[in-house]
Amino acid sequence: MKFLRCAGLLVITGFLIVANTDLLFAQSTLSRVISGYVRETGTNKPIAGASVFIRETRRGTTTDRQGFYTLTVSEGTYNLLFSHLGYLRFEQTVTVPPNRNLNNISLAPDTQLLNEVTVKTESPDRNVKKVELGVTQLPIQSIIKMPALMGEVDVMRSLLLLPGVTTVGEGATGINVRGGSVDQNLVLLDDAPIYNSSHLMGFFSVFNPDAVRDVTLQKGSLPARYGGRTSAVLDVRTKEPDAEKLRLSGGVGLISNRLGLEGPLAGRKLTFLADARLALNDFLFKLGPTNIRDVKASFYDLTTKLKFLPNERNTVYLSGYASNDRMLLPSDSLLAVDVSASQTGFDYQTANGSFRWTHTFNEQLSMSVSAVFSRYRSAMSVPDSSNEFRLQSELLSKIGKIEMNYQTDRHRWAIGLQATHYRLEPNTLKPGPFSNVLPVNLPTEYGLEAGLYAEDEITVNEKASLIAGLRYSQFLFLGPTEVRTYAPNGPRRPETLLDRENVGSGAVAQQYGGLEPRLALRWALRNDRSLKLAYTRTRQFLQLVTNTTAALPTSRWKLSDNHIRPQIADQFSAGYFRNFQNDMYEASAEVYYRQSQNAIDYRDGAKLLLNPAPETDLVQGQGRAYGLELMLKKNRGFLTGWASYAFTRTHLLIDGPFSGERINSGRWYPANFDKPHAVNVLAIYRPSLKFTFSANYTYSTGRPMTVPYAKARVSNVVTLPVYLDRNQQRIPDYHRLDLSLTWEKNPARKTRYWYSWTFSVYNLYARKNAYSVFYRFSSYSTGDANKLSIFGSAIPSLTYNFKL
Repeated sequence: MKFLRCAGLLVITGFLIVANTDLLFAQSTLSRVISGYVRETGTNKPIAGASVFIRETRRGTTTDRQGFYTLTVSEGTYNLLFSHLGYLRFEQTVTVPPNRNLNNISLAPDTQLLNEVTVKTESPDRNVKKVELGVTQLPIQSIIKMPALMGEVDVMRSLLLLPGVTTVGEGATGINVRGGSVDQNLVLLDDAPIYNSSHLMGFFSVFNPDAVRDVTLQKGSLPARYGGRTSAVLDVRTKEPDAEKLRLSGGVGLISNRLGLEGPLAGRKLTFLADARLALNDFLFKLGPTNIRDVKASFYDLTTKLKFLPNERNTVYLSGYASNDRMLLPSDSLLAVDVSASQTGFDYQTANGSFRWTHTFNEQLSMSVSAVFSRYRSAMSVPDSSNEFRLQSELLSKIGKIEMNYQTDRHRWAIGLQATHYRLEPNTLKPGPFSNVLPVNLPTEYGLEAGLYAEDEITVNEKASLIAGLRYSQFLFLGPTEVRTYAPNGPRRPETLLDRENVGSGAVAQQYGGLEPRLALRWALRNDRSLKLAYTRTRQFLQLVTNTTAALPTSRWKLSDNHIRPQIADQFSAGYFRNFQNDMYEASAEVYYRQSQNAIDYRDGAKLLLNPAPETDLVQGQGRAYGLELMLKKNRGFLTGWASYAFTRTHLLIDGPFSGERINSGRWYPANFDKPHAVNVLAIYRPSLKFTFSANYTYSTGRPMTVPYAKARVSNVVTLPVYLDRNQQRIPDYHRLDLSLTWEKNPARKTRYWYSWTFSVYNLYARKNAYSVFYRFSSYSTGDANKLSIFGSAIPSLTYNFKL
């Protein structure tokens, strides 16, 4: 009831403000509105962030994510200038009141330039004029020009060139943003959550570059419409289907082969796209060292989209995504089950579907309704007859969302409600018909997460603007479930269990909730420089629990319950942004500090998989992350690119009331993904429209590790390592240089058939970067250190792309 009262109050307050704002503007009989959509010529895709400028009043605005803009003016005649990076400018004379409801504009791509901005995340001065901090938008045209591992254009790997974005190593799943763990990132593909963003155990991302339009990473000031994660939001949008004619595209590479089809089904009103990618990589492992020649691996993914435009006021999208990975290892080195095996198999699948309907009521008010289905399944298996088993898990989420948007010349209101239902099957162990392994079936977990939010982007004057938002999040842990009670004078351990209570289906076993304020301020010091401040509070009710540095596909997901409290993060950030020489150069400096409550880690010797009571091996405490991010970009000319430096620290403090609930004796210690220093340099040289040469260099501090302090002999037979403090040493520093050369058919010539060749070399000087350092003990040595390198040599590749 408390949640419903707060939700009702927020809705009523939000709509009263919108109504009052509407009344205020209606009182002026001379006020008129110019609004419409800005789309790309030919493809009809919306252009987000396009500038709309009125020459007479010297005022303007930018389009939203759907390409929509609105301007409030008096009656008269005005000259409007529409512009966006990579498109030809368009100037239009408009008489107010207008002679049509929507003033829609099409911008043509600019292909006639050698000074093309080849690497640019947004429109020329958006970094100075936008209110948000820590927001980067990468169009796919920029990502495909970056050097790629084995020729695979990779959305996730391209983000590692941005300041504040790291990974624990090559072949690791996900990214770490500003000192956050991989599960603290909300990854969306057309509004559908992606719970594992990697193919082949972390080597490549699940996003097919042929289907991607742009990628937006938000790591500073998060909009109020996002909730459920405490670190960052990665919003990946698929491209708009071609509305003019049927097009065939694809590519052939060392790792995967791609094929895509898009075009109209019923004129411009109904269009579609379908992009598929298939990788069969067994032959690659046969070319490697002896110990990996029996590895077998493959994956595929399919991305689809259907767009329906019944009229100018309604747009309907149906998006689908499916992927599958299979990998067979000739060992049991990655097993989490205590059995011996000659082979270990991994397979995991993602299946997503999303529906979105956008309706425009008038020039100022619009509505968006979404429904999302997302399912992630993972499994690990052993085929040996005597030890045959299959360990599997599943996470299913169903999401419903409605959002109202109201725009005026100075305000952009957004009010919405979102609900997510979780069905989580943690672990199920199924033995084979002749196996000695015993079956295990952990109970299914259910949860309901709801969020009600309101946000307003306010332009106070030419110098000051702000975004003020408020989100209320509520989480219900639902039955059927078992609530366990432990002795109050001891740690949570199996031996201190006092009672078990069964909660019926649909009943609320535990609930959490609270307000999440969001605020971002911008002050323009001059036209080419600005100062920004932001504060964000977030809550996270779903977490990935693992006791390995890099989470495996089979790592366990866990909902907040009676013992595992939700993580809460408060982040403060500030930044200084400046452009030089008519926006040719950009410079920025950002600092941040994030404080976390209920940060999660594991006890020494924890066993999380197949544990019916994971709270006995999980501990919670405080977390802190702080850092400095510097970046310099060059946006125009034959040579473009950027250089960045990031100083990032992440620490945890686990100091429970009992000795078994403390780590490092209750002192601060580095998190597994703490990497203080990172340097990235990206350069793209384009001497002509046919040739593009690119290179990137990356350096980072080695991640923490725990080194044995001594060894112990048990019964004079078994040698065991002795560990003291956690994460007090580091593996060697990481650095790498990649090169890429692309030749393409002249894009300025309008021909039926376009193609390109890309040659790239990953890890040019063949550095053997350490993924991990481990020790082997024997009765006659104190322990020998061994270094594991994933890519210890230069890796060349050749990729062919085409489009009809």
